[in-house]
Formats: sequence, C-alpha cells, structure tokens
Amino acid sequence: MLDWLKKMAAVAAVVMVSACGGGDDDPAPAPTPVGNVVEVAQANADFSILVEAVTAADLGATLSGPGPFTVFAPTNAAFAALLTELGLTKAQLLANKPLLTAVLTYHVLPSRVFKAGIPLGEHITTVQGGFFKIDAVGNAVVITDERNRSSNVVATDIRANNGIIHAIDKVLLPGDKNIVQTASALPDFSILVEAVVAANLGGTLSGPGPFTVFAPTNAAFASLLTELGISKAALLANTALLTKVLTYHVVPGVVLKAEVPVGAPITTVEGETFSVSAALAITDKRSRVSNITATDVLTSNGVIHVVDKVILPAP
Repeated sequence: MLDWLKKMAAVAAVVMVSACGGGDDDPAPAPTPVGNVVEVAQANADFSILVEAVTAADLGATLSGPGPFTVFAPTNAAFAALLTELGLTKAQLLANKPLLTAVLTYHVLPSRVFKAGIPLGEHITTVQGGFFKIDAVGNAVVITDERNRSSNVVATDIRANNGIIHAIDKVLLPGDKNIVQTASALPDFSILVEAVVAANLGGTLSGPGPFTVFAPTNAAFASLLTELGISKAALLANTALLTKVLTYHVVPGVVLKAEVPVGAPITTVEGETFSVSAALAITDKRSRVSNITATDVLTSNGVIHVVDKVILPAP
C-alpha cells in the first residue's frame, strides 16, 4: 500500500508540473543522462562483454572523460558472433590488447552524433583513425565497416552525460586489406593489378592514403587494348603511359558514392580532371564515357569504385 501511495504521489506531481508548464507547443524536456558512457553501459546487462573489453584495453578512463563521444556499442550476442568469426575465445580476445584497442576505438566517434544527425552514405572517421559508412536500408540503419561487413543499429540515442550510445548487433572491424590487396583478391581486377605492378605504383597505393580508385575491370582493359590497337604486353611495357593512365583513375581522399560532386570537375592524382553525372557516368578528358558499375568497396586506406571502361587523360 505504501508503494502504491508513493507512485500516486509521483503521478500527481507530474500532472501539477505539466499544468504549470505552459501550452502544448512546449517541447518535452529530455531526460537528464545518468552517468558517462561507461557507467551507462555498465548499467545495461547486454553490454557486459563490451564493458569487460573496455576495461581490458584500459579505455575506461578515456571514455569516462569529458568527451563528447558517440559509441556504437556491440551487444553480448555481437561479441559472441565475433569470437566465432575470428576463431578466438573471449579470454584470447581480451588478452590481445593491441587488437582490442584498435577494434574498440573503431567504434567511437570524437563527437556527439544523434541518429538524426548521422551523415548517411558518407565516410565517418573514427577515433581509431579508420572510417565506416552508415546507410538507411528500408527501416534499418546499417553500418558497413572497412572489411565490407554489415552491422545493424538496433537501438539509438541512449544518452550519457558525455555522449551518446547506439547499440549494434555485430562488432565492427577496421580494414585488414589495402586497395592493392583488395583488388588482388578479386579476379576481375587481375589486369589492373598487373598494370599497377608494372607502373611501380603498388607501394604508393598500399600506403596510408587515403585514396579513391576508379578501378577498370578486365573487360575494360581488353576494350582499351582494342581501342588503342596494342597488346597487353605493349601497354604494360609503356611505363610512362601506364603511370599517366593509372594515376588518372585515382583521387586523393575518400570519396564515397554519396560524396561524389556530381557535374563538377574532379581532380585526379595525375593532375587532370574528369566529371561524373547523376547517372554515375564518367566523362574523361577525351569525352569518352565510362559507367560506374559498383560503388563503395571499402578498404583500410580508401575506397574502390568499379568502372566498365578505362578512362583516359588528354592526348
């Protein structure tokens, strides 16, 4: 009975405050956050492995600091799935401090980002230094990490006094393959990889970058050989031409599909420009047209977009 009376008194107090608070247009005040992001996570049983991981990586003090931070927080089920994926035990993961630190800081942004403020389709740089992207897919909010794995955001805008928590159903992983390694793993880019090696650009494109590469397929290179009337061997032997053509396909920085400046000149590493239409067609310096057939293949040092025709700088 005493508990019931206390509840009724609380309800009455709320009603009195509402009656004195003005018109219906007054926005409801946001609840006052209780605790920092670490303390909020500690209060949620579904984040217990995350809290263990933060402690093992000695990140508790940092994430308890002023911030602000946005934390994409994997659930216990997400960590269980990661252990299976990596073939590790929980003890092994928690003991690997370098890996743990890299993975955890990849889930943290150095600012407060509510769901409504997420820059959909754009690259989002993390505290770890890598990036991921977030898309709205139907009613779902989906994160793509640098290994092109997908995670769903299952709860949003969990407030803390030093940031925001969004819960996710899969642990994100920073990239383990750069642009050259990613292209080498895809059979349809074998001629592109041969060309990069022949032009001695492998070291550059394996570097920190970041780079955006518009990558021609094998069919695109076969078509170019017919157009130029040369053999593959002749093309690969012409280092000056090869370097000029390949660097014309590279743009400095990360430019995801949503970030392409449609209709505006895009300056390449080679120094000349091309333009991209709203239909994702590239017009090169010779007024030739190539279509972007796949976008946003993320890597540890940038992004790859697939094109169906080799683009060429001015003659």
